Amino acid sequence: MKFSPVARTIALSTSLKRRQLIALGASSALSGFILPRDTSAQSVSDYPSKPVKVVVSFTAGGTTDVIARSVSQLLAEQFKQAFVIENKPGSGGNIGNEQVARSVPDGYTLTVASVGPMAINPTLFKNLKYDPLTELTPVILIADVPNVLIMSPGSPIKTFAEFVAFAKAKPAGTLNYASTGVGTSAHLSSVMLMDRIGVQAQHIPYKGAEALNDLLAGRIDFMFATIPSVIGQIKAGKLLPLAVSSLKPSRSLPGVPTVSESGYPGFAAGSWFGMLAPTGTPRPIIDKLNAGVKLAMIKLEQRFVAEGADPVGGSPEEFKDFIQKEYIKWKKVVIDSGASAR
Repeated sequence: MKFSPVARTIALSTSLKRRQLIALGASSALSGFILPRDTSAQSVSDYPSKPVKVVVSFTAGGTTDVIARSVSQLLAEQFKQAFVIENKPGSGGNIGNEQVARSVPDGYTLTVASVGPMAINPTLFKNLKYDPLTELTPVILIADVPNVLIMSPGSPIKTFAEFVAFAKAKPAGTLNYASTGVGTSAHLSSVMLMDRIGVQAQHIPYKGAEALNDLLAGRIDFMFATIPSVIGQIKAGKLLPLAVSSLKPSRSLPGVPTVSESGYPGFAAGSWFGMLAPTGTPRPIIDKLNAGVKLAMIKLEQRFVAEGADPVGGSPEEFKDFIQKEYIKWKKVVIDSGASAR
């Protein structure tokens, strides 16, 4: 069948319009798949518009969990949305952190993590399935939790200087110390201290309260512990604090000197806790969370200090720089200690 030039022009015009309508329909359909990106500005301004999950990579009741719940409760009050804690313990904190790293970076899955999974585990664990340094974005450093060097109050040693003299006088291979596990900050703080004072000591890892029982019974010479885990016993006179591992004196234990000011300048070892989000989370959401946590920390300051934590704060960039420095520091300690985990 043949068409006149006019008919062909009309047919082509109709065909073009049909293709344009089809293309427009396809574009509209496709926009349904990318809607979150196209409306990201609105999503950020409305954030949070639904409950936020806060993953804690350790069991309920521990220091990480207590800090996360305290902050999350106040964030919920500020933002009028639930901040729901989900405990995901296992593999030294790796399981929970990996879950967050693999989550959609929309601000609705966060973690409150500690020094272990963020700065120690990348060296301690040989087969990590994710990189916490690149796959998690820092939001804010919430609190610094120094370790404290403790002994039995029945010990004749009463000062840090006396402890150093005692450690150096012990026959080779007889000095021992406890920790709550291989590769923990308590274990590696002892490794750092023994290296600084030039003494070799045997590490005995424990689970639970058995370490303190053996310390009080004289079967263990010394140990580092996080301040929150022992502050009640210290204040009750059941444990003797000799020094704290932070650069500055702890507000939680006034009068207890630092290792740094006791003859070993620059010594800093301990735990810390901060909020992070999956990498790719929009910066306005990061900033909104940072500001929200800062407001929460003002209300929590006295409680934190009473329980053994020193509030920190700061910007996301400061937290990122801090994590990188901590990773470099602990990498050397882990390698020197020979500790490893699978």
